[in-house]
Amino acid sequence: MKAFVPSALFLVALHLISATVRAGGLPVEAYGLSFQYYQESCPNFEAIVSRKVKEWIKKDYTLAPALMRLHFHDCVVRGCDASILLNYPGSERSAAESKTLRGFEVINDIKVALEKSCPKMASCADILTSAARDATVLAGGPFWMVPYGRKDGRVSVAKEASKVPVGHENVTSLLQLFQSQGLNVLDLVVLSGAHTIGRSTCGSIQSRLYNYKSTGKPDPTLNREYGNYLKRKCRWASEYVYLDGRTPKTFDNMYYKNLQKKMGLLSTDQYLNSDSRTGPLVSALATQPELFNYQFGVSMAKLGNVQVLTGDEGEVRTNCNAVNRY
Repeated sequence: MKAFVPSALFLVALHLISATVRAGGLPVEAYGLSFQYYQESCPNFEAIVSRKVKEWIKKDYTLAPALMRLHFHDCVVRGCDASILLNYPGSERSAAESKTLRGFEVINDIKVALEKSCPKMASCADILTSAARDATVLAGGPFWMVPYGRKDGRVSVAKEASKVPVGHENVTSLLQLFQSQGLNVLDLVVLSGAHTIGRSTCGSIQSRLYNYKSTGKPDPTLNREYGNYLKRKCRWASEYVYLDGRTPKTFDNMYYKNLQKKMGLLSTDQYLNSDSRTGPLVSALATQPELFNYQFGVSMAKLGNVQVLTGDEGEVRTNCNAVNRY
């Protein structure tokens, strides 16, 4: 693999961003996690996860962004504890905000394989975190090291899923959410770049196309030609449309260039370009693809460490869809 050698422009942009935003995180040991966690108890953990994710994405490439999104939904609510995977009436998974989530079958398939290889050792939270990383790589994104030792939560509440952004929130509310998870403004802008791939339902943008803020008119921050294209594409709210209208199947920094051209699909995307706190970061990432690639791995690693359960704080589920029975 060719080594990444940062360019002068990359280093300048990184310096400018780091000067205003703390991009780093705590050492993994501070979270109770370890890169050697499965070295003896489940040495084939990463190989099994990688193989299974590759098998599924080879059959359906849309599962790559789906797994990334599933991981985000999990970590935003109660931290990265696999609570989104619990499947019963009243769980996060049953909430309206979760109805378009996909990838559950991938995690279940991985879990079955790991239970055969190393019974009762691999947590569903670790599986989901690792699968999101491998999905990112298969989509063309960066690789990052994932520490392990997360335990699975025993609680999942549907109403708590309302914390997850649905595409209409302003930058202030997004920043408040991210900061409550120990993430910062740079993490917000960079992780939003996951929208360089994947899809959204047309129902999420209907108001932007026809009745923005109850005016009866389209959203003025939406590129007119792009808006007309979306109207043709979105005849039904249940239809899907790509989050990146220009390179929808390529993990790149086109997402940020789209924002500069008023081609952000969701309102939350477009707001990032016009807000004084996030706009300069959008500009930097739009011109520095290496910077986006590097920082995406950093921010995803931080996301995976949000409010993790370790030790006796949780359990290792034998079935990712249900808590253990004692």
